[in-house]
Amino acid sequence: MLIGAMNHPAHPVVAEIDWMAEMGLDFIDLTLEPPAAGYWQIDVAAIRQALRERGLGIVGHTAYYLPLGHPFEPVRRGAVDCFVRSAEVFAELGADRMNIHPDAKAPLHPPGFVIERNRQSLEEILAQVRPLGVRLMIENLPGEFKTLEQLGALLDPLPELGLHLDVGHTHLAGSAPLAAMVEAWGARLLHVHLHDNLGGGADLHLPLGAGTLDLKGALGTLKRSGYDGTITLEVFSPDRDYLRYSLVKLKEMWQEV
Repeated sequence: MLIGAMNHPAHPVVAEIDWMAEMGLDFIDLTLEPPAAGYWQIDVAAIRQALRERGLGIVGHTAYYLPLGHPFEPVRRGAVDCFVRSAEVFAELGADRMNIHPDAKAPLHPPGFVIERNRQSLEEILAQVRPLGVRLMIENLPGEFKTLEQLGALLDPLPELGLHLDVGHTHLAGSAPLAAMVEAWGARLLHVHLHDNLGGGADLHLPLGAGTLDLKGALGTLKRSGYDGTITLEVFSPDRDYLRYSLVKLKEMWQEV
């Protein structure tokens, strides 16, 4: 198991790499988004050097609000281009996978339209990034695209697509259980996000143990499935001691389960 954290997109990426390395993390879950970390804003050579000098790996993350399924065709095509350009940068940085958040923002349109637009965009992105060696993975979300049926509508017709499993999101209302997602697509599981919350509808991104997530049960399910890859601690707090605590807790509990 490798443990990482996500950069704050308003902060310089190299500075984020520095504190992650000092904390003892294994990789950066690099989100390429503004205001300071868009693919057109960063210094790729400087980041590549910092990763090498600090010995950090990298997983690719993209902005959750890119309009992958937008009803306006020029807007949708613009989002596709942003994903492709991000993948090109990730390939330069040595990342072998990149996440994408499905998009359900199409007011007045039926669910079938939303699924088809997302599927169309994902097919176009897959075709363009395939030569880069960067695998695409979709994340289960707290709003739409949280049930087996919703996720399967994208994963089943696109076998190249991997699953980015957000464990915290599976604890929110209406989500398919973690075990069900692992059973359905465990062979395509490429990356994991881990954080705590209180259930319901609030995606709080709390430190591990600060909410009601069955952490030991979740880790046990992952471990029994054979997963031993990258886990991002998606703990959002200006006080990094909470992230440091979660890092220790995750290492301890991974050994226990």
